[in-house]
Amino acid sequence: MADLIDTYWLYFLVGQYPHGPLGGLALTLILASLGLLLALPLGVALGVARLSPRRWLRGPVTGLVYVVRGTPLLMVVFWAYFALPAVTGQKTDQFSTMLCALVLFDAVYLAEIVRSGLLALPAGQLEAAQSLGMSRGQALRWVLLPQALRHMLPSLVSQFVSTIKETSLGTIIGLSELSYIANQINAQVLVKPVEIYLTLGGTYFLLCFGLTRLAYALERRLAP
Repeated sequence: MADLIDTYWLYFLVGQYPHGPLGGLALTLILASLGLLLALPLGVALGVARLSPRRWLRGPVTGLVYVVRGTPLLMVVFWAYFALPAVTGQKTDQFSTMLCALVLFDAVYLAEIVRSGLLALPAGQLEAAQSLGMSRGQALRWVLLPQALRHMLPSLVSQFVSTIKETSLGTIIGLSELSYIANQINAQVLVKPVEIYLTLGGTYFLLCFGLTRLAYALERRLAP
């Protein structure tokens, strides 16, 4: 295994970069980070809409959340892969396709995290803010959401862990993320699949275990 790592470690980390497109572990982390960052504002908006007193807004958003949460991410990737070129009129690259799928998928899960965080706050806070002359929107922006987002940090880290693992589905559409690179190395070496996929699994484990411990530490620190 040492010889395998010594030969392919750079390819495993960055793919063909700088002589080709970026890939490997670097692309996985960039894709997961961008997916979560872009999904966060959308998830906040959807989560707030889920609690809206306006039924015309709450109903469609609730339907969207239920549909996407009840659909495997693989299907969302396929939707993005075939729907984006039809909408944009041009072929979309694998990175953009996977990023759009992750943003949509993460956003609906973040929406439920936001909704739960807001519901966990004392109901009197909204009433107190409104009694001071704030509108519902101002109360959400300045009073409720800052508190809810602070207590949501462990859940956000846990969602980042899930997003890192979800990027592995990019290999289906030819995205050169970590799993795809491992498959490419296995196709070149042929005789060491156990060592290659043990390295792949160990990399995912170290990433996700470290982030899971971070989420646990944040949860303990933020606990009352």
